Amino acid sequence: MQDSLSLNIKTSIIDTVETVSTAVVDENVLNESLGFFERLYYGNTIEQYLIAFGIILGAIIGGKLLYWVSKRFISKLTARSKSKLDDIIVDKVEEPVVFGIVLGVSWWALSTKLNYSDDGAFMGHIFGFLTVINITWMVARLSDALIEEYVVPMTEKTESDLDDQLLPIFRKGLRIIIWTLGIIVGLNNAGYDVGAVIAGLGIGGLAFALAAQDTVKNFFGGIMIFADKPFQLGDRIQIGDIDGFVREIGIRSTRVETLAGRVVTVPNSMFSDDAVENVDLEPTRKVTLNLGLTYDTSADQIEEAIQLLRTIATENKAIVDDDFFTSFNSFGDFSLGITFIYFIRKEADIFETQTVMNLAILRRFAEHKLDMAFPTQTVYHQSLTV
Repeated sequence: MQDSLSLNIKTSIIDTVETVSTAVVDENVLNESLGFFERLYYGNTIEQYLIAFGIILGAIIGGKLLYWVSKRFISKLTARSKSKLDDIIVDKVEEPVVFGIVLGVSWWALSTKLNYSDDGAFMGHIFGFLTVINITWMVARLSDALIEEYVVPMTEKTESDLDDQLLPIFRKGLRIIIWTLGIIVGLNNAGYDVGAVIAGLGIGGLAFALAAQDTVKNFFGGIMIFADKPFQLGDRIQIGDIDGFVREIGIRSTRVETLAGRVVTVPNSMFSDDAVENVDLEPTRKVTLNLGLTYDTSADQIEEAIQLLRTIATENKAIVDDDFFTSFNSFGDFSLGITFIYFIRKEADIFETQTVMNLAILRRFAEHKLDMAFPTQTVYHQSLTV
């Protein structure tokens, strides 16, 4: 029984090989007897290929003309309306629509004018995948344009900076979701087992996560920023050697514009590892001045100098806080030391306030003959007589 079954299988294989060989020989004999344009190449003649690709070329030219007409006339018609919605739809949809028409005509030309050994199943899968990708492209363009036109102005009007921080992440996340779904549907239309692909991606994703620990760390650092809110857009921060203003907060990194005007991209993991100083949250800016008067300054003049510093601070309440401290606190090598501590108000300009205070001190001390000390040495010479 088993020998008979093996014999039948061998006979079927031999018959199939003979049939294929006969068909190939017949096609070769037929090609030798026909002209160049009538010979078969992969089941089609040169004439069939030229007709199919000629239709595709015509579709491309027609698509270009349709795009030109849309830009020339349809866009002008929509521009006359008061609503911007029709302008956005026409602008973002016209290119995918033109591409879709070219795809449709190309598929019709290749499926009706050419012959395939697999009845065009492979070509159908390719065009099915491209069609889904084209629709995904259109949806992604249209959704991003609508967010830019309607959602962004709404977030700019609000006083909170949280929506300004979350909106870029939402836009990127929405774009990723749209494209991911589009690719999955496209692969499904192309005949792939999407479930097996996703399962493979899950295992590969675990290996990738282990290899990309820094990226994962930056991701969770970004979540920490949104949860703890150590700073917001526009705040001046100091972290490590970086001192500047926060310009963008991303899910992986944060961009800081330094005081020199350069933009530094800081990985979000740094904000969970290092201490972050939010300069804008300080209520006042502390300034410490160490003044030195010459040693020929009397005790009464020291008291006068301390009183002058208090008067200067009192006269500048618009830029200086109520709290200030003065103290005669040292006998230095070259001077009598006076420490003056004051606090600049949050709304005041720091550099301008320091200029005003220092000029006032310089003028008042000069008016009252209070001399600032500088490093000096007194040399005593004694001659020795022999």
